[in-house]
Amino acid sequence: MSGKKTIKVIILAGGNDFGRCRLAVDLPTALWPVAGKPALQRLLDSLANQGVQETVVCFSGGGSMLAESMHVNGSIKARFLKEALPSGTAGALRDAAEGQTDATFIVYPAAIVSPPKIDALLKAHQEGQCDLTVAFNPGTGNGRTMGEACGIYVCSGSVLEHIPNEGYFDIKEGLIPEMVRVGKSVHAAVLPGSVGNFRDRREYLNAIADYLECLERPGKNPGEYEQRGSDNVWIAASARVHSAAKICGPVIIMDGAEVSEGAVILGPALLESNACIEADAAVIDSVVWENARLEPNCQVRRCLIGNRAVVGRDSVVRGESVSFQRGKVLRRHTKRTAKSTGGNMRDPRKKIHSKLPDWARLSESKNGIFLGIGLVLTAFLWCYSPELTDLWRKWQSSDEYSSGLLVPFLAVYVLWTRRKQISRGRIRPSIWWGIVAFVGAQAFRLLGLFFMVRTAEWISIVLSVGALVLLLFGWRIVREVFTVLMFLFLMIPWPKGIQDAVAQPLQRWATTSAVFCLEMLGYGVVQHGNVIDIEGTVVEVAWACNGLRMVTAFFVISGLVVLLVKRTWWEKLIVFISSLPVALLCNTIRLTLTSIAFTILEGERWEEIFHDFGGYAMMPLALAAMVGELWLLRKLTTAPENREAVIITRHDA
Repeated sequence: MSGKKTIKVIILAGGNDFGRCRLAVDLPTALWPVAGKPALQRLLDSLANQGVQETVVCFSGGGSMLAESMHVNGSIKARFLKEALPSGTAGALRDAAEGQTDATFIVYPAAIVSPPKIDALLKAHQEGQCDLTVAFNPGTGNGRTMGEACGIYVCSGSVLEHIPNEGYFDIKEGLIPEMVRVGKSVHAAVLPGSVGNFRDRREYLNAIADYLECLERPGKNPGEYEQRGSDNVWIAASARVHSAAKICGPVIIMDGAEVSEGAVILGPALLESNACIEADAAVIDSVVWENARLEPNCQVRRCLIGNRAVVGRDSVVRGESVSFQRGKVLRRHTKRTAKSTGGNMRDPRKKIHSKLPDWARLSESKNGIFLGIGLVLTAFLWCYSPELTDLWRKWQSSDEYSSGLLVPFLAVYVLWTRRKQISRGRIRPSIWWGIVAFVGAQAFRLLGLFFMVRTAEWISIVLSVGALVLLLFGWRIVREVFTVLMFLFLMIPWPKGIQDAVAQPLQRWATTSAVFCLEMLGYGVVQHGNVIDIEGTVVEVAWACNGLRMVTAFFVISGLVVLLVKRTWWEKLIVFISSLPVALLCNTIRLTLTSIAFTILEGERWEEIFHDFGGYAMMPLALAAMVGELWLLRKLTTAPENREAVIITRHDA
């Protein structure tokens, strides 16, 4: 990098933060392999090839194996800086900079598959003429739109004066808002290609898929491999692949890997060294690490199979991370055999049909109605399959909105409890109003597509459901199920802007309220931002512990309670609104008890168990609070009954 302004590269490797879930594969993400090399090793090699002479790798607890696992190229000097206390991304930048304000700093995440060129980052920073540049992956389409942030920052030394000299401070949550407040410039730059940054299994598999697809470009080669056929299949010379195996790229099969007869590999897929795929096993859109084994006739789809893990015979595993457990074989059986003839099935069907209520029996006059409903439902699911798939992924990947997965099932349960009341309503389809409502829902959906607001597309799902109910059943049924339709909105994740606006105040409230409770209990507590020091025990209130997950979950619980109880509308409204203070109170209690437990318990395993148990224990507490609230409302609003003595007389005959 001679002839240029001093460039200092800082790599953030992170660690296990308080409040975050442990990954199923017990290995820091910086050491997750990519074609035989840990992600951090690939990043260091890329920097060395670009002329970088020195870099600083910042890590916290749980990352001590990073330095031992790296083979640093002689042309680059890597210094490993361990943070004794959680300092945040901006705090790591401050500590690694060591007061050097005349340099340009480039901050990389350690878990990255395809590091971008330093020259491209510097060019984007210079074109922006700013103090801080935030790099983004390209979005879908032509690649010019902005995708998700990739965790790469380029900044001048002047940003150091906006970072506190000590304590926890984050770039996104602290440094950028502070710079905007004082009038400094922050620039967003879209990179030419996705860098493949990842934090979990899903993002890791997506990054590997992008990496494999890039190998189709001329001159790209993942290493000393032989390319077979035209399907972008790369196989190492020492790998043993049976001629009867079926492989469809992009796929990399590394040294010592074995693929037996009848096995199927559908890319994007990567088999690390000495992985064993036995006869008739299938690997679909997955990564199999070193020495892992798939037994005959099993199937893994969209999975990460860890080192030495074993997937059992005839099992099917989908969307999981499988780690090694000594002496155990993972088995997920989904196949069932039913030995019954058509004649044997007739009598049970008649018996079930006779026990159904009158409105649910499929008489000849109702066959057409149920057939039409089935066709409309099928068309609806097909039409909204992209939005429903994205919503499902959001529920699976986000702790804050995982409770949304329960909302549709709870709504069906509420409808079942009201089935007699709903069945008394007369079905009178409202064709024209239903079509108008459905067109309006689709217009709302198109607005979301045009302005790239995913929340609007999800909201249109509920609007379309209401429109279809109106179209098929009419206004009377809509009035009966209106509250249930409103309940469905609780499954929709909040817009990103609203979430970011409330998350930081919630995190600050959680920390301050927990400190207040600990002080009331007599503990000596010192608060450093979102870090609590309890008489020498350091507890960090991470972003995931801000209470937003508890708020969304309690809204779902209170909504279910409101739908099930028979009270006046204003009593139900009070119960629903009160779920917010109840959630904040329960989150404060959980953080207080967890912080106290961390001063007593020793070992990450016990701390993790207690932390997770504390979250689950708040649900019964919330239900108890709502039941107590309903009891108090009844006592305050129900007038006492005037009872008079009943005198019974008897006359002699």
